[in-house]
Amino acid sequence: MNYFHLEAKVVSRGAGRSVIAAAAYASCSRLYNDYDGLTHDYTRKQGCLYSEVFLPQYAPEEWKDRQVLWEAVESVEKTKDSRLAREIVVALPSELSLDDWKGMLERFIREQGTALGMCADVNIHDPYPPGHNPHSHILFTMRPLDEHGKWQAKTQKEYLCKRGSEERGFTADEFKTAKTQGWEKQYMYQFGAKKEYLTTSEAEKIKDCVRTSKTPKSTRYGRQNPLTELWNSEEQIFAWRKSWEMIINEEQERHGIADRVDCRSHAARGLTEQPTVHEGYHARKLESRGIVSDRCELNRQIREDNKLLRELKKQVQKLMKAVKESIPALASALEGLRDHMVLIQYQLIVNTSQQEAVTSQKEILSGILAEYKKVKAELKTKTVEKKELIAKQKNCGIHFIRASKLGEQIAALTEDLEELKFRKSQLLSRLNCQDSGIASQDKKVKEMDTFLGKLEQQHITLSEQKEKDKQKFLEIRNGIAPENQDAVMAEREAIRPEGKVGLVQKLYAVYKDKYRSEIFNEANRQIDSDLQEKLIQKQKRSIKEQLKAPRQEIPQKKKKEYER
Repeated sequence: MNYFHLEAKVVSRGAGRSVIAAAAYASCSRLYNDYDGLTHDYTRKQGCLYSEVFLPQYAPEEWKDRQVLWEAVESVEKTKDSRLAREIVVALPSELSLDDWKGMLERFIREQGTALGMCADVNIHDPYPPGHNPHSHILFTMRPLDEHGKWQAKTQKEYLCKRGSEERGFTADEFKTAKTQGWEKQYMYQFGAKKEYLTTSEAEKIKDCVRTSKTPKSTRYGRQNPLTELWNSEEQIFAWRKSWEMIINEEQERHGIADRVDCRSHAARGLTEQPTVHEGYHARKLESRGIVSDRCELNRQIREDNKLLRELKKQVQKLMKAVKESIPALASALEGLRDHMVLIQYQLIVNTSQQEAVTSQKEILSGILAEYKKVKAELKTKTVEKKELIAKQKNCGIHFIRASKLGEQIAALTEDLEELKFRKSQLLSRLNCQDSGIASQDKKVKEMDTFLGKLEQQHITLSEQKEKDKQKFLEIRNGIAPENQDAVMAEREAIRPEGKVGLVQKLYAVYKDKYRSEIFNEANRQIDSDLQEKLIQKQKRSIKEQLKAPRQEIPQKKKKEYER
């Protein structure tokens, strides 16, 4: 296992989710939700190898049944936007067995869940093909249990009390002690036309001061349970990631597996490789049907790019070690760095092209959606206006002239409405959807924004790596003795064609039929400009002619649309 994945989400009613539905999906079972009266049936879903509920020692034994456990959770949460559960999805090492996965998860649940009073519903998925993507869905409760097996409160009422000019918050239990120290609760009082929160002793000093409320002054959200506050913090998510990293590495070491994982991001680890994007169910479903998905295609390209970067980086490191005063070594080091920069520049040009294409598509789609919403609003306004005019016309009675004028207005509005309906139909045709599909089009625009953000981040990372290579290149070139500069340049000219051939072969292996020689030539020109070097004259034979492997014909694929 050479990658780490832990994703933490919240199952919340405010987001339209149900913990019963989430539990049924994760366990591939059929569960009934008494809160909304819906039955969630996922018994036809494949790939669930293991399901078990873990409880703290003082939890009711009947909660071993997930139906009973999550019904208890749904019933204790009263508000329409309640946070019901914490969902964690972790990747499992494909080299290990089901029993190993169970042991790892039991340890993680014990250390990070049940020891803190939380219940956990654990499921292991290994969908077809087996071993391709083994992972686990973990549902943690949001409220801890006390030593009596009762749910603890997420927050406690916190009363704002005064002592002299000082104001401080106390819970009900804390106030019992604070009261003996001179602290008083504040209530709403009215004196004359003025209303104000006062303590009883302050109110007694004001003439005709009357209390208007029985509710003491309190903080808006109350005092959060410290355990619940920790449970929802960034620190807790990092603790989960660190714990899961340690468990994986220890288990792989026990089995003699050399691979190790790291929970830190690429940036935190100082890696220049590009992280892949989340593909998701829909993208993989398209791929299984033989339809190329943008997300899967991007990930394939990123993996190949990273492979190329690793190869070139190793070559550059070897050459850097070998560089002394040797003219061939200096020339090889400079050309190796230049090749690396050309590769990155090629990726930057492709990246910019992708950004421009997605931006253009987004602008077109956004413009159509904006016009559609404008037309729909006008349609609604004119429909209401027409109904009002028709109602007025019916009430005209013998006022025929007025009725006639209203009829003219109604006729004009009718034509306007027909024109707007036609325009709306045209816009829906351009969007290739019905009214019910507008929400998905809006979502597509948001996904394009996300996709553009990832491309922008990739562009920044590649630009930073290119700048680092440039600094190394200039450091070596500026360190060459003046008497050796011509000899090094001659050596570089001699080895440049072979280096270009190798670089083109590598790029073609990654981009296949998408490789473009004009982009490669542009990348070379830009790098020479950045390094302030003169262009080396091209050889009589083209690079394509020098390639050892003939270019294979690849069937044209259908034009792809941006998909989620």
